[in-house]
Amino acid sequence: MTLQNLLPANWQFDTTQLNPIDSDGKWLLPPLVDLCARLREPGHQSHGTLKSEGAAARKNGFLHVVIPPDTNPVLENGSLLAGLRERAYQDGGIHLHVLGAMTAGLEGEKPANMLGLKQGGIIGVSNARRKFANDDVLLQALDYAATYDIKVFFYPDEPSLSKNGVAHDGYIASYHGLAGIPWIAETVALSKQLLIVEETGVSAHFGQLTTKSSIDLIRWAKQRGLPVTCDVAMHQLHLTDDALIGFNALAYVLPPLRSNTDKKALQEGLQDGTIDAICSHHEPLAKTAKQAPFAECKPGISNFDTFMGLACQLVKEGILTPEQLVEKIALNPAKIAGIEASYHQTGGAVLVDPNLTWTVTKESMMSQGKNTPFINSELTGKVEQVYF
Repeated sequence: MTLQNLLPANWQFDTTQLNPIDSDGKWLLPPLVDLCARLREPGHQSHGTLKSEGAAARKNGFLHVVIPPDTNPVLENGSLLAGLRERAYQDGGIHLHVLGAMTAGLEGEKPANMLGLKQGGIIGVSNARRKFANDDVLLQALDYAATYDIKVFFYPDEPSLSKNGVAHDGYIASYHGLAGIPWIAETVALSKQLLIVEETGVSAHFGQLTTKSSIDLIRWAKQRGLPVTCDVAMHQLHLTDDALIGFNALAYVLPPLRSNTDKKALQEGLQDGTIDAICSHHEPLAKTAKQAPFAECKPGISNFDTFMGLACQLVKEGILTPEQLVEKIALNPAKIAGIEASYHQTGGAVLVDPNLTWTVTKESMMSQGKNTPFINSELTGKVEQVYF
């Protein structure tokens, strides 16, 4: 066995830094790029901070992290973003990439000042999971974004269908008496958004897709030549709504864990290239946030610490090759975020031991949030060292 060098050609990293004996049987990857993580600052520091979550990201191989705009205050003032990025680098040691608000205050009533946000250094705009007042606002926003060549990031959800649901609309939700979120809540929104993307020509990325029908729609859109990409959250590739049995609030996340059929479709979408990337969808929460009755808990899973172990499992199960994994968690996300030039210039590397078996405990987790359904589980594969 020897080191498996998975760095791109001409990458900015000197492999002579590595001890051949210590790196035997391990993988050398470029830094990971996360297309969606909530670091909880500004506005929700009881759950995490740029310092705590930045350190957790860095320790687990993420050097570049994209955050959505639904912080407090909402990220809609371009002049304030440079300071946020500086703090993320100084406090947490990561390069922060910001999605600005697509509508003013994320209220869905009128487009935000996207040009001002672009001048402030955003990589794209999003309305997070907030609703639009009507389709005309959505059309106006996408027209605006297309005019200034700003990428839009969607997390498809039709609120009139998802309502106040907390779980996938299936047997598990019904058995537990939980309000369900039907799969069409995602695909109806996605269908509409794809049609308006086609009309406006705006470049769009669809994040955290969960259903078989959504993957079919993206496949159709790509065949039509639409300028679209998509990702899936790592936990959706490993868990189904079965994880909710017994009202397990640690598995409560939005969008919800879906059926086994959906999970298999996501894995197939990864293999055939329909799904371009895997994000962490990291959402750390304080201990008390998961202690109320299930439907009253806050949704979210802390994912930085388990990400590489679950990634290695995809390779072990033959879903991806190590080379394909690097594309999904590093190279493609950098392209989607539009940071390829700075990503290559920054360089760096991550040393991974794909055969190291370890147990997920609160003590082993770097994140301030310990809210994971994988707690006390045994995973194989871990970041051993980062060279940033």
